[in-house]
Amino acid sequence: MPTNNSHATLTKLTDDVTGNVTGASPVAGVERELRFEFGKNWSRFLSRLDDNRIAEAEGALRMMLEVDSLAGQSFLDIGSGSGLSSLAARRLGARVHSFDYDPHSVACTAEMKRRFFPDDSNWTVEQNSALDAGYLNSLGKFDIVYSWGVLHHTGEMWKALDNARLPVAPGGRLFVAIYNDTGSQATRWKWIKRKYNSLPRAMRLPFTLVVAAPDEAKAMLRSLLLLRPQEYVQSWTQYYQRRGMSRWHDIVDWVGGYPYEVATPDEIFDFYSARGFRLTKLKCGGVGLGCNEFVFVKE
Repeated sequence: MPTNNSHATLTKLTDDVTGNVTGASPVAGVERELRFEFGKNWSRFLSRLDDNRIAEAEGALRMMLEVDSLAGQSFLDIGSGSGLSSLAARRLGARVHSFDYDPHSVACTAEMKRRFFPDDSNWTVEQNSALDAGYLNSLGKFDIVYSWGVLHHTGEMWKALDNARLPVAPGGRLFVAIYNDTGSQATRWKWIKRKYNSLPRAMRLPFTLVVAAPDEAKAMLRSLLLLRPQEYVQSWTQYYQRRGMSRWHDIVDWVGGYPYEVATPDEIFDFYSARGFRLTKLKCGGVGLGCNEFVFVKE
C-alpha cells in the first residue's frame, strides 16, 4: 500500500535513474520531444494501487500462461512500466528481471519492488532499451519473456519484436501484446498521438479530454438507451479488472502514446513462426484499436 513518503521516494529513485541514463540506447528515428513520457503517467498510477489491482494482474498472467504458479521460473519483463506485471510475476513465485527505457518507469518499478519485496535478490530492476540486442543477449535465457503493450512504442517495432525472442530459453514462452492494425483508423490515431506530444504541456490535458469525449459520450448514451446506466459507471469503477490497470491512466497513455506502430495478428504469427516459435495461445477479435495478445513457445 502507498506510504506517506512514497512520492519523495519515487522522486529520489527517478533522480537516481535519470543520473545514469547517459549511456542508454537512443530510440532511432524518433524525435525525443515527440516521445510520450509513459513513466510519468504511470508514476501517478502508483497512488491508486491496491490489493484488487494486484490480484487482477496476477490473474491475467495465470490465464494467458495457463499456470497456477510461476515458482522456479525466470521472468523477463521488457518495458516494465508501472512495475505491476513484474510484481504479479514475483508474487506468483518467479525470479524477475525488469527493465524499461523510460527512467520514470524504471523508478516506478523500483518503487513497486521497494514496497512489496525490499532487498529481494530475486527481483532485478534496470534501465535499458528493447532495441539494444547486445543488452538482451547479455541477460541470459528466461523461461518467460513478457512484453505487454510496449514494443509498438519503441519507434522500431519489428526490430524490438525480433530482439524480444533473443532471451527466450529453448522451450520457453514469449508473451507479447501489440496494437491491432485497423487501417485508416490506426493512421488517424497516429496523427492524434503525434499531435498530443507536439502540444505545450498545458494543452495536453484539454486535448486528451476532447479526444476521449466522443467515445465516452457514445458509451454513456448506449448504456442509457439500454436502461443499464450502471454499465457505464462500472466501466470506470471496475476497470481494474483489466490486468489491474486504471481507466484514466490508460486513456492518457492511449491518447499520448507515441511512437505508435501496429500489426495484424497474421503478421505477428508469421513473424515468429519464421523464427522457430509456435503459437500456443491467442487473444484477439473485438479488440478494435487495442492489443492482440500472443503466447509463443520456442521450439
